[in-house]
Amino acid sequence: MMRGLEKFNNLVEAFESLPTVGKKSALRFAYHMVLNDTFSAMKLSNAIESAIKSIRKCEQCGALSEHEICDICLDEMRDIRKLCIVESAKDIFVLEEHRLYDGKYFVLDNLDQESLERLEFIIKVEVKEIIFALTPSLANDALILFIEDKLKAYPLIFTKIAQGVPTGVHLENVDMLSLSKALESRTKI
Repeated sequence: MMRGLEKFNNLVEAFESLPTVGKKSALRFAYHMVLNDTFSAMKLSNAIESAIKSIRKCEQCGALSEHEICDICLDEMRDIRKLCIVESAKDIFVLEEHRLYDGKYFVLDNLDQESLERLEFIIKVEVKEIIFALTPSLANDALILFIEDKLKAYPLIFTKIAQGVPTGVHLENVDMLSLSKALESRTKI
């Protein structure tokens, strides 16, 4: 760090604390904002402040929202018979961006009694299918089994997103868990 530039160094450190931002990128961002584009820097500062003050978790599903209940939970056009369980509110953005899913969501970022009670409350409405959209891992497979067991009293269909070999990727570049799941889930041609 450069001596005598405490505020600049603090800005570099702030950028560097962000995921996937290294020292060089942080320095480049800070330099650009301080010397080349102060208008964008102020705009970014205001957007961050506004987001921090107004964004919260939806009280029903855990998605990001500017209100107590998110727009997805309030959307009467969504299929309330399907509930997709995700690990993070970020995962909802990925699924919604491509409009591949028309049901409701539940963010399971914390497996505690309160989360399980909220999940059970949502299921009681009219949910018929639970779709697990979790990162493939042994821990998440155990989590799926745990949730299935907790909800076995309800007439639900449990499914999870398919796993396997991505299109265009050579087998030598596929991790063993994905390759193993792809072989297990093979389909007839």
